[in-house]
Amino acid sequence: MTAKSAKTESDGFSAEERAAMKERAAELRAEGRKGAKKADGLQAVLDRIAQMAPEDRELAERVHVTITATAPELTAKTWYGMPAYANEEGKIVVFFQDAGKFNYRYSTLGFQDTANLDDGDMWPASYALKAWSPEVEKKIAELVKAAVS
Repeated sequence: MTAKSAKTESDGFSAEERAAMKERAAELRAEGRKGAKKADGLQAVLDRIAQMAPEDRELAERVHVTITATAPELTAKTWYGMPAYANEEGKIVVFFQDAGKFNYRYSTLGFQDTANLDDGDMWPASYALKAWSPEVEKKIAELVKAAVS
């Protein structure tokens, strides 16, 4: 899904996307204890994203959609108050830190040591995000795919 096709006039989640996420959270809760925990994690991430400044929120929403579409096996949850995505063992693989959290000039997409991004003796573990574009979406999808491989 391209960023443009999923946007509303306010550049946030569309009404259809919000409804689908709420439906999925309800499905998870209905699955029982494990599902309820996943639903609560997803809701916490969506609530945290909703609290962000508009420019951070737009980035976080697009990051969320890209990560969940690329790696549906990851579970959304908050981590130190940030949207994060964990593997089956519950360990954080990737997280999003909004610029407003620490008054930075850019948001950050970061990877923990559980991400399979190793490339020799040195590789980037976080990326600055200033704006969304098809190129950014493609790069994030590639990184997340590699991280969970």
